Amino acid sequence: MTTQNENQALPPKTCSVERLVTLEGDVKKVLSGEKTATRRNGRYADPGEIMTLEGRNFVVDKVYSQSLGELTDDDARREGFQTVEEYKQSILSIHPGMPWLPQMRVWVHEFSPVE
Repeated sequence: MTTQNENQALPPKTCSVERLVTLEGDVKKVLSGEKTATRRNGRYADPGEIMTLEGRNFVVDKVYSQSLGELTDDDARREGFQTVEEYKQSILSIHPGMPWLPQMRVWVHEFSPVE
């Protein structure tokens, strides 16, 4: 997997951590522990930032760039799906007309509950 070197400076955020996980189904998956990562076309958070969902806090552990072609079933499971194909179909249903291009890069945000 090609990830951005964690020692390199990240580019400026394009959105805020409050917008990282907003769909009701995704919120439920995060709260139940099924979803521990989300991919966005921009950078929504810095490592160490806190995301609050329904009164529970989650810390952003890692932020890195990845191409869609690099996605594995393990990545899909962290997104709350069983396979890359299942994840892909979900994304395409949310964003009609969006192409799924293997070279398209997205920002991965991995997070965990604050204990």
